[in-house]
Amino acid sequence: MRQRDRAAWEEVRRRNHAWLQPWEATLPPGSQSGPATYSGLVRMFARQAREGRVLPWLVHYDSGDGRRVLAGQLTVSGIVGGSASWGQIGYWLDQRWAGRGVMPTAVALATDYCFQVMRLHRIEVAIRPENTKSLRVVEKLRFRPEGMRPRYLHIDGDWRDHLVFALNSEEVPEGLLRRWELG
Repeated sequence: MRQRDRAAWEEVRRRNHAWLQPWEATLPPGSQSGPATYSGLVRMFARQAREGRVLPWLVHYDSGDGRRVLAGQLTVSGIVGGSASWGQIGYWLDQRWAGRGVMPTAVALATDYCFQVMRLHRIEVAIRPENTKSLRVVEKLRFRPEGMRPRYLHIDGDWRDHLVFALNSEEVPEGLLRRWELG
């Protein structure tokens, strides 16, 4: 994520507010507030990236008319090294690009980067059970279901249950993108 992407990011978020709101992380009462602006978000992510705790990426897509457009965001967070060696992927996508394989491709690329470059061992994705679009992403990529985490994350104003899916690096020795492309 870069400061120069602010206008495109804000426009996509504004246009997709109703589409994204049910799945948006929120802060529980009494929490310290997070960044209030895109610029603040970029600065926070940049600091956390330098510390090796997060990988914040924007997802771009060829719209078919020769333009590359901002299609969403993918963040690898909670990165832990050492004996744990894992991270968690979260994402959102512009509604107009849903169902075109954009997010499964982005998740596959991010997972491969985490396994092959960062040498992480495990990637998790936590999804609300009602979020059928996101569930389809992990299904397409054949992430392993690991069960329910009750009241796991604060989403859309309350603590929400999440289903957790994971992959370990040895499950995709040829890379997740290759497995996704081969079907």
